[in-house]
Amino acid sequence: MTDSRQLHFNKVAIIGVGLIGGSLAMVMREKGIAGTITGIGRGIKNLEAAKRLGVVDSITQEIEEGVIDADLVVVAIPVMKTADVLKKAAPHLKTGCIVTDVGSVKHEVIESAQTILPKGVRFVAGHPIAGTEHSGVEAAFKHLFEGKNCILTPTNATDKAALEQVKSLWLSAGSNVVLMDAELHDWTFAAASHLPHIIAYTLVNTVALAGSEGFDLLKYSAGGFRDFTRIASSSPEMWRDVCGMNKGYIMEMLDSFQKRLDVIKKCVQNSDLTTLQREFEKAKKFRDSIAHKHHEGCSHHGHGHVHGHEHEH
Repeated sequence: MTDSRQLHFNKVAIIGVGLIGGSLAMVMREKGIAGTITGIGRGIKNLEAAKRLGVVDSITQEIEEGVIDADLVVVAIPVMKTADVLKKAAPHLKTGCIVTDVGSVKHEVIESAQTILPKGVRFVAGHPIAGTEHSGVEAAFKHLFEGKNCILTPTNATDKAALEQVKSLWLSAGSNVVLMDAELHDWTFAAASHLPHIIAYTLVNTVALAGSEGFDLLKYSAGGFRDFTRIASSSPEMWRDVCGMNKGYIMEMLDSFQKRLDVIKKCVQNSDLTTLQREFEKAKKFRDSIAHKHHEGCSHHGHGHVHGHEHEH
């Protein structure tokens, strides 16, 4: 664990004081990492709640005003809005300021930051794999990141000292910090997070429509349905943005999923129960091996971020 006393920012600005931004603010407050914290956002009610709960010291709906003199700016909003937010903030950021984000798509965000941010402002791309299906500052809690992975995706252009400080910040929050290539990150999360969210939303809609003629199918759904579709309670806005930002890899995974689904469909249609069982056994074997690794100490992370992540935060 990093000694958080060595890590200190006089002023921190958090753009998007929701589950992730709010929880990180609570960590910084408790560990004495931030002198003052300014909360920036669109919704005045959420901002007022953040101030009332003592998560932030001051609030503003104006990005330009909120980031002035900040030593650290945390962008914790739906990923597609990141570029617009950086454009508004850029002219008002002081030299030496560190900007970091928490989005679940990295390559495009890094490209935007490199184009938009002025020389002397240091960007470190991040993605804490933590979240619940709830959003807003009232869902925030300081233990959210404990034992969870936080992925940082530095490039050759990333300032080493800034990277170390952002790494220390997440270590202080109790996270395991993993460094990863941005492209590898986006491909991995298209498979492990983005595709499951899309499937969960689609499954819920399928079941809801099937039960729409006066018969409540959901009433009879077993725990498995509830467990699997829990992530469909994540922020639709956040997941819409993820699909827009990581389109290439998500399309690759959807095509792959469609092929597997076609195999299953054909098996059912032709009563080919042998192949069907083989497909199920293959999946069970792989899933059990993951569960076994998890049981031996690998952390498991829900990704309701948004981030909505997600999140899912």
